[in-house]
Amino acid sequence: MYTPNGNDIVKEIHDLPQSSIGAPCPLVIASEHQVAICYYLENKSEDWDGSYIKMVDQTTSSEPLAIIEFKLCYAHYCGPPNDEAFDGHPLSNKGVSPYRNYEVLESSWISHMEEMNAVHPYHKKESFLEGKRHFILAFHDSVFECIGQEYQVHIGTGSINDMIPKMSELVIS
Repeated sequence: MYTPNGNDIVKEIHDLPQSSIGAPCPLVIASEHQVAICYYLENKSEDWDGSYIKMVDQTTSSEPLAIIEFKLCYAHYCGPPNDEAFDGHPLSNKGVSPYRNYEVLESSWISHMEEMNAVHPYHKKESFLEGKRHFILAFHDSVFECIGQEYQVHIGTGSINDMIPKMSELVIS
């Protein structure tokens, strides 16, 4: 991951669909410059009384889901912490918490990437930083982070596995 430098400003993103709190089952497919992540959406029945749970996995069909396509993705990460260990996330003290989506302004991760690239003989800091944005999607059992320029939301219904061809098409186009 990255070590925060103290400049990070965390801003919640409200236009990304809410992932399932219990089992979003995120799946990431990536090429060198495009990344797509698919996850189940929060889908509680209005008459749900909390007395039972619905088990889902990547093959469960007829579920509402989202594919988030990140364009011109420079780097991505998917892994810990889970919701029970979220205080271990580098930006938890800046407000990052599970089950939400964020953009990080003045990102330490982007700064770290720029410093690594600075050894290139033709490196120009302004050109390197141009358009790079740090996104965080915090799920139940994992966190997805990427540095990209923009994202596009695709909503559908089916299983995560059903979406693999669409995700592959998005990352290789």
